[in-house]
Amino acid sequence: MAKNNTKIDEKENQDFSDNVQIELFATHDGVKAVKSPVRVRILSMLREGDLSFDEIVKLSGRAKSTISSHLKSMAKEGIISSHVDPNDARKKIFFIQSEYIGKLHRQKLQEDISAYIQRYIASENDPFEFFRLIFHTLRISLLSQGVDIDPILHEAGLKVGKALYEKVKHQNMDNFLENIATFWETHSLGSVEVKSLQPLTISVQDCFECSGLPYLGRPACAFDSGILESLFSLYNQEEVKVMETECYALGDKQCRFVIE
Repeated sequence: MAKNNTKIDEKENQDFSDNVQIELFATHDGVKAVKSPVRVRILSMLREGDLSFDEIVKLSGRAKSTISSHLKSMAKEGIISSHVDPNDARKKIFFIQSEYIGKLHRQKLQEDISAYIQRYIASENDPFEFFRLIFHTLRISLLSQGVDIDPILHEAGLKVGKALYEKVKHQNMDNFLENIATFWETHSLGSVEVKSLQPLTISVQDCFECSGLPYLGRPACAFDSGILESLFSLYNQEEVKVMETECYALGDKQCRFVIE
């Protein structure tokens, strides 16, 4: 029976790989990508409400050993957890303890890569579009494998912002903001506009980092956020936090950053 279940799992995974749905969950240890069709099914059921082990087995139609293995793995990753069944201390009730971010589709990601390639061809070999193609293709390829590089991009942005500060710094806030907008425009990073001073809010149109990315269900401008965080921390001579409240990857028509 175990061998038959393994063969079924392998077949499902093979069929699923052509148009895989990747579920994203935010845990204490970072974003976790779930690609297994069995786990996606289990988590879909748990999003509707807490379930016992027997209920999960019944609703999924899978063997107890299969469900047990997946539940243990997801619990270890911090995606789900469990508590004792109040009606039977011998049983557990499972629930999602992470935050559901959204889903990606491998086929859609591949289509987006093709779109970037076509845009580069149409640009008549514009070197800027070529580098945009490289950046987005690498990022989407990593996302399709469940690799979250946002922490790396944010750290890189902090370092770039520190180096950039000497070029854009100015004692007057208006001039400082103007220098930042000019730098973004000159280097084709997007069009910057100050929306508010209290709190300081900046919008970016045609954002290099995320415009054209598929819907991710979460902000995607970790690099830009890092740059802005570093710039305004140096300007204010104290640590500030940058929160992205709108993003192309959220389905918005611009990116918006609030500097606190």
